[in-house]
Amino acid sequence: MTIYGYARISTPKQSIDRQIRNIKTAYPKAIILQDEFTGTKLSRPNFDKLLKIVVEGDMIVFDSVSRMSRNAADGFAVYQELYNRGVELVFLKEPQINTQTYKKAVASSVKLTGTAVDYILEGINKYLMELAKEQIRIAFEQAEKEVTDLHQRTKEGIITARLNGKQIGQQKGAKLTTKKSIAAKEIIRIHLIDFGGSLNNAECQRLAGISRNSFYKYKQELVLEQGQF
Repeated sequence: MTIYGYARISTPKQSIDRQIRNIKTAYPKAIILQDEFTGTKLSRPNFDKLLKIVVEGDMIVFDSVSRMSRNAADGFAVYQELYNRGVELVFLKEPQINTQTYKKAVASSVKLTGTAVDYILEGINKYLMELAKEQIRIAFEQAEKEVTDLHQRTKEGIITARLNGKQIGQQKGAKLTTKKSIAAKEIIRIHLIDFGGSLNNAECQRLAGISRNSFYKYKQELVLEQGQF
């Protein structure tokens, strides 16, 4: 049996480390696959890869059910597919819908007697199965609702802040200052030939370890700061 851990973040501000740490704490030997926000859309190439390589008896561990799918319908469909393939699913925050729990519900079904009473018992067994499925469906729907509610609260918070005159995000034309940008600009100021150094643009860019766009942006800022038009 191979144990896989899957982690996913849907916004650039989220940290994937917490999910990985939780999975590794519970299953130290888990092979971690992860997908991250791309900036344009949520892509899950590693999860798609995972669905192709898992075989019967393997295990996939998630920090929570919300990491498995974008929405409840997709999540429930994937759950059923993997369950039918014999893949164990573990949700650290929702253990009540682990596949082992589901299997116990199936195993505890009322045994048939071989008599006419079985018509009633079959109905009871079907009801128990539907009850178990409903618990799984509810977990996915709850996870989807929490994400939707969070987005709505964030949107409402931004609107409220703007109505109260608060600045949301960076002001247009404002410079974003970071430790990296400060260090890079200092290298440019000291070493670039335009400012009395000995390095040309390409050499100074490499020394600073920044992209071409960042280099020329910082250079222009230094020019403006020094009043060299």
